[in-house]
Amino acid sequence: MKIVAFQHTPGEPPGLFELYFSEKNIPFECIPLFDSNEVPETGATHFIFLGGPMSVNDEREYPYLKEEKECIRLAVRGGAQVLGICLGAQLIASAFGGRVYPCVQETGWHQIRREPVREGVFSGFPARFFAFQLHGETYELPTGGRLLCSGDRVKNQAFQLGSAFGLQFHLELTEAILRDWSRELGHSDREKILRDSPQYLAESNRLCRLVADEFTRH
Repeated sequence: MKIVAFQHTPGEPPGLFELYFSEKNIPFECIPLFDSNEVPETGATHFIFLGGPMSVNDEREYPYLKEEKECIRLAVRGGAQVLGICLGAQLIASAFGGRVYPCVQETGWHQIRREPVREGVFSGFPARFFAFQLHGETYELPTGGRLLCSGDRVKNQAFQLGSAFGLQFHLELTEAILRDWSRELGHSDREKILRDSPQYLAESNRLCRLVADEFTRH
């Protein structure tokens, strides 16, 4: 097993996923696309596509987005495990024909509903939980995609397509990442996030480990 994560900006690292893989002694590499500007051959069996400030539609400005979509298509068709976080989820949707478009801005902790699935990792999630959101775009489910989690303001929050899972929300958060992201926000948003985080972060971390367990189980 070899896991590769594609990182789009220095401020959105693998976070808790990297810590989990280190604890399990699983080979892991994080590729900084903001430096390399291309998707290399990796020999990976498992792929993670992280978040970022750009749109998946910005292929002219960021040509590697097109390469990532092709990587996702090849990985899923070959049965490799793929996990997309925020922008990464939108990349999975776009790779298989789902439209990605602007939506209401979501920043901070928001309640998410688990769809009534009876198997897979999300069957072990609470019926409702809070997860951190930081996005201004959303996606249509691609053909064959199955909705796993939904929200009130932005409906499509998690989905599965073959061996790929896309999460619109961020479970990989650590306290350090939260502090870093909060510095870029206005005072009221920052204060609310820092006030809410002690209530929700531990459960978010637990759910992240459930996803990481499922991701590495195959």
